[in-house]
Amino acid sequence: MPSGSIYVPRDEKFTGASPQNLYVTFWFAGRKSRLWTRGVIGVAGFAAGSLLAARFGLSDTLLAGLVVGALAALADFLVAWRSFARTAVWRGSRRGEVRTGRLLRRALTRHGYRVMDGRAVPGEASIDHLVIGPGGVWIVDNEAWSPDTYIARYGERLFFDEKFGTSVAKGLIDAASALAALLTRETGIDVAIAPVLAAHSGKIEGRGGTVTAEGLTVAYPHKVARWIRSRSDGSLTEEQVELLARTAARILRGTALRRR
Repeated sequence: MPSGSIYVPRDEKFTGASPQNLYVTFWFAGRKSRLWTRGVIGVAGFAAGSLLAARFGLSDTLLAGLVVGALAALADFLVAWRSFARTAVWRGSRRGEVRTGRLLRRALTRHGYRVMDGRAVPGEASIDHLVIGPGGVWIVDNEAWSPDTYIARYGERLFFDEKFGTSVAKGLIDAASALAALLTRETGIDVAIAPVLAAHSGKIEGRGGTVTAEGLTVAYPHKVARWIRSRSDGSLTEEQVELLARTAARILRGTALRRR
C-alpha cells in the first residue's frame, strides 16, 4: 500500500506512486492469474456443455462443450473488463461529464427532456449537467472515488466509507436551490430542483445502484437517466419545458467541462 506498514518493508518501486498508478500496476501484474482462472472456467464450461449435450441426446457433444466453454470464458473476460473500465474516470483516462452527458442525452432526449452541459449558477459552483423535462428539473454532477470506496446510507446520513457526505450534498443542494429560485423568478414557474451525483467508481450500497440521503441521490452514471424518468410525474408541460430551457440557456453562463 502507498502508506506502507511497520511490519512490511517498503518497496522502493512503489514509493511516491499514486493510488491510480498502483491500481494499474497491480491490475496488469494480475493478468496471468486472470488468464489461468479464465482457462479453468472455460474447461469447466466445456465439461458442463458436453455433459448436458449427452444428457439431452445431442449428437455433437464436442461442439456443445466448445460453445459453452467459450461463452463461460467470454463472460469472465467481460466481467473483468467491466471492472477495469469502471475505474477509467478515476484513473483520468476518461472524462466523467462527457460520459454522463452522452448517457443522459441518449436516454432522455427522445422523451422530451433537455440536457444542458457545463453551466455556472450565479454565486454558486458550476454544475456539469442541467436536465429539464416533463417530470421536473435536475442538476447532475460527476465525481470519481477509488474502486473500493463504499457509498451508503446509514440512518439519515450519507457516507463515503467512514466520511460523512454532508459537505458533498450541501454544495449541490445549495446550487440546486439557487438555480430553482432564479428560474422561478425569471419564468414565473414554480420550480423545484433535485440534485444527483453520478459516481464513476466506488461501490454504491443501495438498491438498483442508487442511494438517497441528506437530500442528494448518488447513482452509477448509467442509472441516472432511469432514476430521473422514474421520478417523472408530468408536472411540466411541453411549453413550460421549452420556456425553462430557453431561460436557463440565457441566464446561465456556459463553462468549460472540467476534467474528472
